[in-house]
Amino acid sequence: MVLIGMLDSPYVRRCAVSMKLMGVPFEHRPVSVFRHFEQFRAINPVVKAPSLICDDGTVLMDSTLILDHVEAMADSSRRLTPAGGASRTQALRISGLALAAAEKCVQMIYEHQQRPPEKRYDAWLARVEGQANAAFGELERGVPDRAWLQGERMTAADVVTACVWRFAQFYRKETAIDPSRYPKLAAHSARAEQLAEFASTPLD
Repeated sequence: MVLIGMLDSPYVRRCAVSMKLMGVPFEHRPVSVFRHFEQFRAINPVVKAPSLICDDGTVLMDSTLILDHVEAMADSSRRLTPAGGASRTQALRISGLALAAAEKCVQMIYEHQQRPPEKRYDAWLARVEGQANAAFGELERGVPDRAWLQGERMTAADVVTACVWRFAQFYRKETAIDPSRYPKLAAHSARAEQLAEFASTPLD
């Protein structure tokens, strides 16, 4: 399988780190949706990162759908999403909050980097920033005093939360997400970034 996209995308990095944690082999090709638009379009005409080229040539997109496919291939002992019950519901809730935060951070970054300053819509930026902080606030309140978000074992919720937090801080100039408001999230991310699967998949 081949994972297409740049690691400065929290969605691409989420997939890459998760695949490493689950022991699913893949090749990573750092193709940019901006700098390599035509190259990306030749792989996926929608030009959406991440894209995954499956072994049979099928191209999948959207990080959640890609990881659903990957988890079905992984050994059951290494899958990251709990199989059912309250643990699965909680993992999905946390992941949804983290993905919402990512979406709002991406919107802020694009507003700053892609839209001309004279056309910037400050009221929209304030709204989106408020939504991002609401999502991070919910995540912060859910960080427990234990190894990982759902216990002693890292789950999919930990991966996406850590990737999104690192992304928001890497682009802090655009996102304005103040780490002092979220000390538990910052500590969780720092702990995750020390793992080999994260360290070998650097955002920058």
